[in-house]
Amino acid sequence: MPGRLYVVATPIGNLEDITYRAVRILREAAEIACEDTRQTRKLLEHFGIQRPTVSYHEHNEAERAGKLIERLRDGETIALVSDAGMPLVSDPGYRLVRAAVEAGIAVEPVPGPSAVLAALSASGLPTDAFHFGGFLPAKPGQRLRALENLAEEQATLIFFEAPHRVVEALEAVEQVLGPRPVVVARELTKVHEEFLRGTPAEVRAQLEARDAIKGEITLLIGKATAPLVEDTPVTEAVEALVRGGTPRMDAIKQVARKRGISKREVYGRVLKP
Repeated sequence: MPGRLYVVATPIGNLEDITYRAVRILREAAEIACEDTRQTRKLLEHFGIQRPTVSYHEHNEAERAGKLIERLRDGETIALVSDAGMPLVSDPGYRLVRAAVEAGIAVEPVPGPSAVLAALSASGLPTDAFHFGGFLPAKPGQRLRALENLAEEQATLIFFEAPHRVVEALEAVEQVLGPRPVVVARELTKVHEEFLRGTPAEVRAQLEARDAIKGEITLLIGKATAPLVEDTPVTEAVEALVRGGTPRMDAIKQVARKRGISKREVYGRVLKP
C-alpha cells in the first residue's frame, strides 16, 4: 500500500507558530524532505524531533523527486517542508507533489503560517480579494510589464521582494500604478517585525533614509478602485514604456491591448510623422 506525502507548513519566524499536528507529523514521518536541512534541523531540535532529513531544493528537485516517489510507493510516509511557511509557495515542491498525484499517492496538506496571509491580515488594505504574484521580476522592464498587466486588477496585490530591490520595486509601482496605498511588511513574526504604510513615494523615502534595508519583505499594493482611464496620447504611452526598458514592439502590443485597439493602429500612430 502506498505511503502518504504530507506538505507541512513551518514557522516564518517565531518558532511558536507551528501547529500540534505539524509537530506530530514531523515526529512520525519516515523522512523529512527539506529545502535546507540545516535550517530545518534548527526547528526539529527546538521541538526535540529526531527524524532523518534529505535536502530537496531547486537544484536537485528533478533528481530527488523520483527517489522520494519510490519510497512513497513502498509505503513510507514523507513530510515535505520549506525553510519557512507553506512549501510550494515561491518555494520548491511542485515536481514532487505533481509526481505523487500522478502516481496515485495521497498528498495531504498540513496548513500553518503564511507570510502572504499574515501580511494581508495586518496591512489595513482590502482583504475581500487578493492576487499573489510571487517575486516581482528583477529586470526593470519585466517588472514594469508585470505591474502593467495587473493595473486593473480589482484585488490587493501581494508580492515577495528582496531587500536590495524593494526601493526599485516601489519606484516601479509609482510609475505604473500611481499613488495607490502600499504596505511593506518586513520580518513578519520576528523580533524586528514592522509595517510601513503610505504611498509608494512615502514608503520609499522611509526606506531610503536607512543605512541598510534588511530582512524578508512582503509588498502589498492597494487594488484598483475603478477601471483606469487612458488619456495619455498613444505615442507618449509607447515611448514611456520604451524608456522604462520595454522593447518597442512589446510596448506597442501592451498599449494596443490596454486600449482595445489593434497593434497595426498603434504602430501606425507611432510611425506617423
